[in-house]
Amino acid sequence: MADKRLTMEIKGMTCAACASRIEKGLRRMAGVVDAQVNLARERASVVYDDDRLSPVEVADKIRDLGYDVVTEKAELDIRGMTCAACARRIEKGLARLEGVIRADVNLATERGTVEYYPAALDVAEIVKKVKDLGYDASPRKDRANLREAEIRVQKRRFLIAAFLSAPLLWSMLHMGGPLSVLVPDLLMNGYVQWLLATPVQFYAGWPFYRGAYKNLKNGSANMDVLVALGTSAAYFYSLYLLLTGGDAFYFETSAIIITLILLGKLLEAVAKGRTSEAIQKLMGLRAKTAVVIRDGREREIPVEEVEKGDLIRVRPGEKIPVDGVVVEGRSAVDESMLTGESIPVDKQPGDEVIGATINKHGTLTFRATKVGKETALAQIIRVVEEAQGAKAPIQRLADRISGVFVPVVVLIAIGTFLLWYLALDPGNIERAILNLTAVLVIACPCALGLATPTSIMVGTGKGAEVGILFKGGQHVENAHRIDTVVLDKTGTITKGEPEMTDVRPLGNRTEEELLRLAASAEKPSEHPLAQAIVRGARERGIEPTAAENFQAVPGKGIEAVVDGRRVLIGTRKWLEENGVDTAAAETAMETLEEQGKTVMLVAADGKPAGWIAVADTVKPTSADAIRELKRMGLQVWMLTGDNERTARAIARQAGIEHIRAEVMPGDKAEEVKRLQAEGRKVAMVGDGINDAPALAVADIGMAIGTGTDVAIETADVTLMRGDLRAIPAAIRLSRLTMRNIKQNLFWAFFYNAVGIPVAAAGYLAPWLAAAAMAFSSVSVVSNSLRLKRVKI
Repeated sequence: MADKRLTMEIKGMTCAACASRIEKGLRRMAGVVDAQVNLARERASVVYDDDRLSPVEVADKIRDLGYDVVTEKAELDIRGMTCAACARRIEKGLARLEGVIRADVNLATERGTVEYYPAALDVAEIVKKVKDLGYDASPRKDRANLREAEIRVQKRRFLIAAFLSAPLLWSMLHMGGPLSVLVPDLLMNGYVQWLLATPVQFYAGWPFYRGAYKNLKNGSANMDVLVALGTSAAYFYSLYLLLTGGDAFYFETSAIIITLILLGKLLEAVAKGRTSEAIQKLMGLRAKTAVVIRDGREREIPVEEVEKGDLIRVRPGEKIPVDGVVVEGRSAVDESMLTGESIPVDKQPGDEVIGATINKHGTLTFRATKVGKETALAQIIRVVEEAQGAKAPIQRLADRISGVFVPVVVLIAIGTFLLWYLALDPGNIERAILNLTAVLVIACPCALGLATPTSIMVGTGKGAEVGILFKGGQHVENAHRIDTVVLDKTGTITKGEPEMTDVRPLGNRTEEELLRLAASAEKPSEHPLAQAIVRGARERGIEPTAAENFQAVPGKGIEAVVDGRRVLIGTRKWLEENGVDTAAAETAMETLEEQGKTVMLVAADGKPAGWIAVADTVKPTSADAIRELKRMGLQVWMLTGDNERTARAIARQAGIEHIRAEVMPGDKAEEVKRLQAEGRKVAMVGDGINDAPALAVADIGMAIGTGTDVAIETADVTLMRGDLRAIPAAIRLSRLTMRNIKQNLFWAFFYNAVGIPVAAAGYLAPWLAAAAMAFSSVSVVSNSLRLKRVKI
């Protein structure tokens, strides 16, 4: 079974009931593993078995449920084809791309037309596929902005409805009072009102009828059903009165209801566009072109055409187009788009550079290592998009309510009609219809459906802007419950770049002999402490020799053969296990460890040879961050493989009271479980690679100071800066987002709980009910947008 994920943009959803119905319909399909539909982003994410199902079948199912799937057509100029077999080969190759619906290639015109799902892939990937097949291709035109096009259509419908409804609104002044004289007799003519109301009802209101028909046809109901029923009741009752000689009409009620709801939908669409501004900003950071060096010559090419291994030159002030490693030149690079840190980072040969960062000073030449979807920026965009598309657990309540909301409202409306017509105002069908209409249009499932996803979208986008990547909506929700933060020491609290500070030989050995022995044995190791010894030896002019039979024992030390001698380096326990007496070094070691230094004992051929001390300094911002975490009511723990004295020295500098020392890398997860067993909600903070088991078992796993693909994959939250202050910022953002969601849900529930009974009691004119309904969704989205302005 080969599971694939497909993302599709969906048009036509109006409330959470729509999203819920599409989810249920897709999940019933044979071959669908999971389906999630996000109303705010208007996207469906489907995990399916591509041996049993195709993207086209998924799209057909969505259309069968009554909604549209957004597709686009890419027009390509294709060069290098020589016969019909070439065109057929390109068609087949493109058809195999996930997200391509169909591909047509014309040999005579050297053009290709590819219909595809824009949420699943882009034109650059289509062009790349053609090139991979051995041909040259370039896009003929850019993608249109679908949201702007949709807003233009909505604006046109609203303006036409407003233009035709204005005279009907004017006619309402005839109801009495001194202003009634301002109403021309022409506007009181039933046929004039009918002519004005009909285009509003059936042109401007057509989307509601279409949506209601498709929903009812499939055995479901949504907001469109409520609007279509309510306005149709007022319109057709007025038409009946007109044709039977009546003189009181309610055409203005149906027209104004549709106009106000269209206005609300237009404002909602504009506001929803702002919730995804973070994604648009990230996409806008990408460089458009790159200067590559091929065959010894510089060529400027589109960034989509850059290949792994290309040499790329970047001059001062230019964007770095893709990820790579510097091979020539020195400069400072502004990486604030990635980390939120404004101070430029120095780069020299061997250093990594990240696409979309800005080269500030010197010219750099680097070799491309990651292009296209592999770049750090592309991964960040993917993580943010997935987080914005995923549902937070708190949304389940709203989804369950939305699933039965519309049928319940229709029943209440019918009950309202019967109660008024039969009991409260017997025989007054006009009053009964008006109150039925008010109940139908006051109810708003949209606000319930938008309450959670809009806040999640804005919250995750805000986080991305400052280098905090939440991997999903559930992690935004879980983070606000955290009461305990567990920190790995090396590279998290400390800089992770230890330096050799003390060298003490024993017996007749000199410092140079001890260092040569230790550096040679540690040379094959990648451990930061080992590298500190090797680096320290070289700084003193001592070049390590080759070691044999190297073996590292995590949490204890290493063993190697240097110049025929068996060398052991590591903890007391490690040497004692191998029969080495460490008593001679005990007093000096205690003194150094109380200073926060890590002491490594060295033995040669079973006898003590000396010890070497290494210090890893605390990051300047760590103490501030830990103070902030405590101020927020969180308990902070430090885990380290260091001995108790060294651990306590580092903890004192950082302001941490709770520590666990001499913890083996594999035991960190057990320490997290121990805290969870006490009923604590634990966030584990580490580098995302060595701490993967602990990150996995924690309630929230945070990878700090990396931004690498491994860290993004292993952690629930990735903090792009190596700064602990991002931890309280992430938790604060989670708390603010959850507070915002709860506000939205409260007002959505409160609005419906109060509005429906008031309308049923006859205290709300239908057009006022429509205004309230139209602006309820706008208020929810606007409240979510407040998160964009918060300081974290």
